[in-house]
Amino acid sequence: MAGLFDRFEWFHEGAHGRIFHGDSYHLISNLRASSVDLFVTSPPFGLVREKEYGNVQADNYIDWFRPFATELHRTLKNTGSLVIDIGGTWNKGLPTRHLYHFKLLIMLCEEFGFHLAQDFYWWNPAKLPTPAEWVTVRRIRVKDAINKVWWLSKTPWPKASNKRILQPYSDHMKDLLKNGYQPKMRPSGHDISQKFGTDNGAAIPPNLIAVANTESNSSYLRYCRANDIKPHPARFPVELPEFFVRMLTDENDLVIDPFAGSCVTGEICERLKRRWICAELRRDYVQGAVGRFLTDEFPPNVANRNAENVSYRIARPGANWTDRTTDQLDATGGQSAKAVAASPVKRPVGRPRKVRP
Repeated sequence: MAGLFDRFEWFHEGAHGRIFHGDSYHLISNLRASSVDLFVTSPPFGLVREKEYGNVQADNYIDWFRPFATELHRTLKNTGSLVIDIGGTWNKGLPTRHLYHFKLLIMLCEEFGFHLAQDFYWWNPAKLPTPAEWVTVRRIRVKDAINKVWWLSKTPWPKASNKRILQPYSDHMKDLLKNGYQPKMRPSGHDISQKFGTDNGAAIPPNLIAVANTESNSSYLRYCRANDIKPHPARFPVELPEFFVRMLTDENDLVIDPFAGSCVTGEICERLKRRWICAELRRDYVQGAVGRFLTDEFPPNVANRNAENVSYRIARPGANWTDRTTDQLDATGGQSAKAVAASPVKRPVGRPRKVRP
């Protein structure tokens, strides 16, 4: 990167990359055309209620992102990728979803010529049951526990390999490999051949990324506490950018996170020996991010992860269903419901229960 960014003042430099404190648009617009192998980022979400870390109103999101899209497309290599982690939001005062993140995807593809290589979904098993009004009070929606992750590319053929991100076989697959599999036609019409029983050592992952965002005592958080710095409130787990850095880049490729926050992307790129740049507008966030690079305590390596081999499980939809329902559906769809506790209140025996209108 020497010579490319000499005009910029860098907040911190690591062995393989740098933190830029300032407007990421100014940084990206000064990059050479077709010079970036991967943009992976979680930009401020388009929300209805303003967050501490700053965000854009959902209704204005497309216009706000459009200048960035111009430069992202210009600077991305033909073999490169753009990965955007973006959460949804609700229409103000209504139990219906805003469409801004879908509009962003359509704009990037139809206006700027990006290709949707694949859509991913990050499931956070630790997500709280929100929004409370619709989920725990009126009980008319389920909790929103996923983010959309758009994997986009400048051409239909970005470089990629799923061999870099294999996951352990399920117990069922292990049994099939041990006991053998009889090739046959499935009810769906798929003809499963003998090759299905070949032991390749690991399984190809799905486009559902299951990882809890429950970091509690990392070197980053300890550094923030020791230096009286408030941590970034909306960090994504290191496994999320690492998934795409591994799958889509080689060593010494250039990876940029233009909305870096606490520089999680830079941390993983430093360990994987990718050249990287993290850009962040807020000074307090980059002050805390420095703590990620002042220690050898990087995220656990592959051997440690395989030793833990922790999997998240979700119950089948009908696991707790019964043949009878205990309440009548509200004909107004919850519009007339009043705020009540999420769990029933215990009442003394014999006292009549009031019926709410």
